Amino acid sequence: METLKISSKAFEEGGNIPPRYTCDGDDVSPLLRIQGIPEKAKTLVLIMDDPDIPDSVKQSRGIDVFDHWVKWDIPVTGDTMIFEEGQEPSGVSGKNSSGELSYHGPCPPDREHRYFFKIYALDSELGLKEGASQKEVERAMQGHIIASGGLMGRYNRQKVVK
Repeated sequence: METLKISSKAFEEGGNIPPRYTCDGDDVSPLLRIQGIPEKAKTLVLIMDDPDIPDSVKQSRGIDVFDHWVKWDIPVTGDTMIFEEGQEPSGVSGKNSSGELSYHGPCPPDREHRYFFKIYALDSELGLKEGASQKEVERAMQGHIIASGGLMGRYNRQKVVK
């Protein structure tokens, strides 16, 4: 499987995500640059999730990770693509763990969390209906992934002391 490069001007791999892109700021998606998209790729899948949610959230919601952004059937337009800051890329939107069909920025309730932006190049469209879950998307893309990549950022809410 080939490797895609995903990067952002907003933060480096393993770096801190600026508050602008979180619930403490404007809650807009950061600019993402995807490089190395194979010629045979037809669509992209973008998933952003947080595996560091507290056990109480896992148990109360019945989830293992908190999904922040799920997009698929994003048309490939070249070997490099840019998803502009604050804009949803073309394609179909899935439901995040907040029940929304769009980007939902980091908002950790307890401590610093890691946020994984994952990109997949597929050899076909998935054809799922809007509102599908991350798990449904991951099942549908099995056998169709020809390249993948990831970018991880961290965020910890600032505590205001009075």
